[in-house]
Amino acid sequence: MTLAQLRAFFWAASFGTFTAAARELETTQPTVSELVRKLEEAHGLPLFVRAGRRLTLTPAGTELLPWAQRVVEGVTGATEVLNALRGLERGVVSFGVLRNAPFYLLSNLVADFHRLRPGVRVRVIGQNSHEVAEAVRVGELEAGLAVLPVPDDGLSVKPLIRDEVLWVSSHPERVTAPMTMDRAADAETILYDAHYGWNDPTRRQLSDRAQAAGVRLDPLIEVENVDSALDLVKRGMGETIASRSVVRHSSFPAGLHTTPFADPFYETIALIKRRDSTLSPGTAELAQLAVAMLLAVPWALRPAS
Repeated sequence: MTLAQLRAFFWAASFGTFTAAARELETTQPTVSELVRKLEEAHGLPLFVRAGRRLTLTPAGTELLPWAQRVVEGVTGATEVLNALRGLERGVVSFGVLRNAPFYLLSNLVADFHRLRPGVRVRVIGQNSHEVAEAVRVGELEAGLAVLPVPDDGLSVKPLIRDEVLWVSSHPERVTAPMTMDRAADAETILYDAHYGWNDPTRRQLSDRAQAAGVRLDPLIEVENVDSALDLVKRGMGETIASRSVVRHSSFPAGLHTTPFADPFYETIALIKRRDSTLSPGTAELAQLAVAMLLAVPWALRPAS
C-alpha cells in the first residue's frame, strides 16, 4: 500500500468518479484507476462497485475510507506546515544576543522582526558571549552574536564590526593620556561579567595584554553588568573599561571620563552558527536583521582583514 494509492482511493471515494479524482490530483483518469486497481489486487479485496456513472464503495472500501482520510489529511497538514515555515508564516526562531545588546542599537530587534513576521514565535536570549557560543554549539540556539574570541570548535564565525574599548575613570587627570597596561595594573579596577571571570572574551583580551606587558590585573571589585561597574566608578570606588558603544549611549553616567588604550583595544562582534548547518528561514531573517542593525552603528569599525 502506497501513499499514492491511498490518495487515489480517497479522492475517488470522495468525488465518486476517477475523473474528478484525477483533476484533484492533477493527473489522468487512467492513472487514478490503475492506482486503485493495484491497491485492490494487493489485498485481494474490491473497494468500489464499478456500475453506473458513479463509484459505490464496497464494505471493504467503507472500512478503509476513514483510515485513508486520516493519512491524506495528515500529509496535507504536514505539507502546509512546511510551506508555512518556508514562507515564514509560523514556526520558532532561536537566537542569542549580547547581554549589552541595547548599547548596539539592537533594542528594536525583536519588535522589528515581529512586525515583519507576526506569526513566528521568537526566542531571543541575552547571554555572555562565552555562553552564546556554547548554546549554539550544542544546538540550544541556532545562531547568535558574540564578542570574540570564543572557543570555535564546530562553529562558523563571521566577524562583523569592531568596537573600541576605553578606560573609564571619574578622575579627569587619570585620562589625560592613553592608558598603558602598567598604569591599569596599578589602578583600583572594577570589572564586570564576574560570573564568567577571565572566560569573558573582553576580560580575556585584557588579561592577555597584561601578561604580555609583564603585569597582573587583580580587580578590586567584580560585578555582573557594566551598568553596576559604571555606577561604582561614578562613586569614586575605582576605574573600569567600557566599549565605545556603552560610552556613547544615553545611559552612560555624567561626570565620567574616558581615554583609549595606548595600544588600541577592540571588541570584535561576530555572527556565529554551527559549522555546515543551514539556518531555518526565520532565524536566517532575524540574523540578517541583527547584522544590518550592527553594521549601522556609526562609530563601529569593520574587522581588520
